[in-house]
Amino acid sequence: MRMDFSWSSIEKKSGVYDFSAYDRLLAGLDKFHLRAVLILDYGNVLYDHGLSPCTDEGRAAFARWAVAAVTHFQGRGAVWEIWNEPNGHFWNPRPSAGDYARLAMTASQAIRQAAPGEIVVGPAISGDDMGFIEVLARAGIMNYWSGITIHPYFRRAPESYGSAYDKTKELIRKYAPPGKKIDAMCGESGYSTSWWGIEDETRGKYLAPLSSLNDMSNIPMAIDDEMQGKYLARLFLFNVMSGVPLTIWYDWHNDGIAPSNPEHNFGTVRHDYHAGAVEVYERKPAYDAAWTYSRQLAGLRFKERLGTQSGKDFVLSFTKDGEECLVAWTAGWASHEVTIVAPDGIYTVTSYDGRKHSSIRVTDGTMTLLLDGGPQYLKRTDSAID
Repeated sequence: MRMDFSWSSIEKKSGVYDFSAYDRLLAGLDKFHLRAVLILDYGNVLYDHGLSPCTDEGRAAFARWAVAAVTHFQGRGAVWEIWNEPNGHFWNPRPSAGDYARLAMTASQAIRQAAPGEIVVGPAISGDDMGFIEVLARAGIMNYWSGITIHPYFRRAPESYGSAYDKTKELIRKYAPPGKKIDAMCGESGYSTSWWGIEDETRGKYLAPLSSLNDMSNIPMAIDDEMQGKYLARLFLFNVMSGVPLTIWYDWHNDGIAPSNPEHNFGTVRHDYHAGAVEVYERKPAYDAAWTYSRQLAGLRFKERLGTQSGKDFVLSFTKDGEECLVAWTAGWASHEVTIVAPDGIYTVTSYDGRKHSSIRVTDGTMTLLLDGGPQYLKRTDSAID
């Protein structure tokens, strides 16, 4: 669970910190065995006129607050992230890689000295701005961080994220201290069902910008609820395959009800709260996709990607103690059949959202699957064939 850890809401009097709201938050997460990514972020009117820290005094105050926070919550499994998208409008008055680097170094050094066992990551960069990240790397930030977090938000299918991860990993190889493991992480990304201009091979290309559309009522959206759900599962799966150990999906809950507002339509559940209902929020396919992903692969670990004729087809193997689950989908233009090697037996097939179930009988060591844009989970339930 990724959440702003707001400086201004905690330090309202210089040097006095009130963590009570976050004590309640982490206590709630503990009940469900959830860990938090806590974003140390944003200005404080007590320092630098409320702007993003840009003086030695402001940076020192931010670092003192960060150390107080990390020591207060240390040992709780939190991941501490330095700011959110500092290369965009969240850094005031305007983005500055140099100012951010100075803040990140000051805070990270202080945290590492006070609580060396805590996990610190950053910079939660918007897009794949490698130039911004390289400024930090040259300043020596990789001596203190365990991960480089990026927010790709590419308006393309999740499998297109590979290039951003590759570039991030290349910078890590170039600047990481010898022997230090630093991961590339997907610190935030998602797909809004109000997005236009999405390019996806499974649905074609919708290139008309929203501003050019006078009447939306008869024009299909580039992303619908079903595609959003398929993309959620594919993003999680592709990232695991790519060695990306953390993926934060934005957002768990629709922020509003306006169908044309992108910020209102990133969620896995709809906006309205239904008091007294068994499920107080209405699920979207993305919620079911996350549920199915979590339960189908519970306890399993990624082993390998199986070979297929097309690089746009994906068949992943997850295993543990002899148990295996295959997950298959295509990022290609249309549904089609593929044949893969598989042990004889009866396989249950579960759709990406858990709503459809079928079975496949394998008798000759090969399995023929019909792939589409929704991941299918396949588990062998019986090796005996009559």
